[in-house]
Amino acid sequence: MPGVYTGLMEARRKNPLLMALIDPEKYSPNAAAHIASVLDDSSFHAILVGGSTAIWQSKVDDVILAMRKETVKPIIIFPGSISNLSPRADAVLFMSLLNSDSTYYMIDQQFLAAPVVKGMGLEAIPTAYVIVGEGGTAGFVGRARPVPEDRPELAAIYALTAGYLGFRLLYLEAGSGAKKPISPSFVEIVRKTSPIPVMAGGGVKTAAQVYELFDHGADVVVVGNVLENPSEANKLIQGLKALRT
Repeated sequence: MPGVYTGLMEARRKNPLLMALIDPEKYSPNAAAHIASVLDDSSFHAILVGGSTAIWQSKVDDVILAMRKETVKPIIIFPGSISNLSPRADAVLFMSLLNSDSTYYMIDQQFLAAPVVKGMGLEAIPTAYVIVGEGGTAGFVGRARPVPEDRPELAAIYALTAGYLGFRLLYLEAGSGAKKPISPSFVEIVRKTSPIPVMAGGGVKTAAQVYELFDHGADVVVVGNVLENPSEANKLIQGLKALRT
């Protein structure tokens, strides 16, 4: 059986990938199970679980276990802290926030988390994390110096750095609940330089925005807040189906 990362990259050879981000702080197990059943029969390739603030592991466990009953898609931890880890997941984005002012978010927390990840048996996917524009809660908590929206060349240098350091993914994050997603032109400039696959997330609400990011080079697009509203989630999924066909 191929690992999670290998399986996703094999799928990427055919089409760009779409991932959902589920924040355990905002979903009960029942609500998580429902959205997982909806996502299982859709264009999504994997489910990320996590948020920007600390959440007890038991809460993460409960949400993942509920989703497990409704989906066969990979479940990947998107960690805000060590307390977000769960052995119930398939893998974890083992992230380093490259544009943080604090070494805690670049390497110290990862040093503490590494033996926990190994003990839980999670597949670690080395991921360079770069906050862009508003930054949102993730930028505030991570003490980031967000890359200005009009300076994509700076993010492109981070991408090159990440590739040289051996990361396997670059995640460009506009911040949870951002008013607008990272601009497609920003992603395009970064993708031309990046030696590793580029993820883009934060503020993505419509199918048109998803496909515009795909068209400008995003290997993975992450959708989060819009899924918390059932009617908006349905609208997004139906829009994705319409554009796909």
